[in-house]
Amino acid sequence: MSTIIVERLASLAPEIIVFCGAVLVSVTGLSRSRTIRHATPTLAIAALLLALAALVQGWGGQMTAGTLLPTLGGYARGLLLLMGLGFATLATGLVDRRYEEAVARGVAAFDPLRVVRGEFFAFMLLALCGAMLIPGSPDLIWLFLALELTSLPTYIMVAMSRGTRRAQEAAVKYFFLGALSTAITVYGFAMIYGSTGSLQLSQIQNAFLAQSALGGIDGVGLTGLILVVLGLCFKLAAAPMHFYAPDVYEGAAAPVTAMLSFLPKMAGFCALLLVADAAGWGSNLQAGNGLPPAMQATLWMVSVLTMTLGNVGAILQRNTKRMMAYSSIAHSGYMLMAIVAGPRDGLPALLLYLLAYGVTNFAVFGGLAGVERQGQEVEKLDDLAGLARRHPGSAAWMAVGSASLMGMPPFLGFWAKLVLFIAVIQAGHTPLVLIAAVNSVVSVWYYLRIAGVPILSPAGPAAEGIVKVPSAWPRITAMVFGVGILLLPIFLNRLVEQTSRASGKAPVATASAPTGGGGAPTAQP
Repeated sequence: MSTIIVERLASLAPEIIVFCGAVLVSVTGLSRSRTIRHATPTLAIAALLLALAALVQGWGGQMTAGTLLPTLGGYARGLLLLMGLGFATLATGLVDRRYEEAVARGVAAFDPLRVVRGEFFAFMLLALCGAMLIPGSPDLIWLFLALELTSLPTYIMVAMSRGTRRAQEAAVKYFFLGALSTAITVYGFAMIYGSTGSLQLSQIQNAFLAQSALGGIDGVGLTGLILVVLGLCFKLAAAPMHFYAPDVYEGAAAPVTAMLSFLPKMAGFCALLLVADAAGWGSNLQAGNGLPPAMQATLWMVSVLTMTLGNVGAILQRNTKRMMAYSSIAHSGYMLMAIVAGPRDGLPALLLYLLAYGVTNFAVFGGLAGVERQGQEVEKLDDLAGLARRHPGSAAWMAVGSASLMGMPPFLGFWAKLVLFIAVIQAGHTPLVLIAAVNSVVSVWYYLRIAGVPILSPAGPAAEGIVKVPSAWPRITAMVFGVGILLLPIFLNRLVEQTSRASGKAPVATASAPTGGGGAPTAQP
């Protein structure tokens, strides 16, 4: 028993490091020493780097026996840690900024009850820790607790990120809709338990496979699976649980919005992969997908509705962050196609798409977070007109990120979308790809606006007051991720190999591109 406990703790080394980092920054953020308080973001970044080093060195690389998709954990946790570094750098200089300036000028006395920097970065690390725990979940209780540890800190981060009524309203909406989705998910878990008699994912998988061999999963289990899918749609910002996204994205500060665009989505897809595999997703590799037909049809419809509602809704927006919220909804629809395609074809493509989406989103939000007007974020798209004349860096990285989200070659988003479309076609779902292609064409309109207005439109009166934020970290973050959009296609073959290895399946669609990212992906059996 002691050996099992030691092995389990060793497999959780990166998560333990991140958790210890959360405890540390929650204490340093309350210090009366201004130097120690200002070191809080640095300590959070150090904890993430140490956890990433531990993962690279093999600590926590092996999941315990009985875990579904055991090879997924290394890739998913590594990607979460890399994106976590983006969260931390984007938020550096955001929290307590005006209060710290008042204390430094002697206008206000320091009060530990008024500073929230330590709590903010602690909640960020706790949310990351929860998401990292999801791929290795051996049972439904672990999975539920990890999902809640991912979600609960983000509700508070939305409220404290700006300290305005709009942020507080967004947090309340986010919390209550999150509670609804949690209730739906837990009810689905209860029905799955009632059908299979077990909470262990591996035993649930065996029970569902036995039921399928006798004619199909019973009604209780099937209803539970569909309810879990609908509950997880909240994490993905997918229809019909997508309504909160525009208000929350608009209400939260840009760095928190960037976090919300990726972290819950990554957590939701990891959870959905585990539930799908428990339902028999990987049991029929020759056919590509072993899901029950009702669950397959549900995912198909959710994918189509999500990408369509997301793109149509984005066209109607004037606020850049609301536009990016609908963009996030649309991309969830694209990524759900990979679940429909099955593990052999879709899983490597999904993992590559998540990487491309995360890198691209941080370039756009980094550009937004790097500028302000009269101490407030610049949110309306028309206010960004002529931004390139005064702040060419922010405008350039927003344009690069928008082009990648659009799927314009040779940017990273194009190759990720191409690999995904090829995988779904090879799985036999050509109509779904045609719908996605039409939606991609629709999305060109609003992505071109995000890219073109700051560069091509003449500067209006509103643009005169736009200045750089005091902290250089948002602009550095935008530059790093923007360069990643340009350079990562050079290593496309290696990225596809990594995602195929993480999926534990032999890849069907691999990318063959010469140096510089040119060429089209080629299919290999």
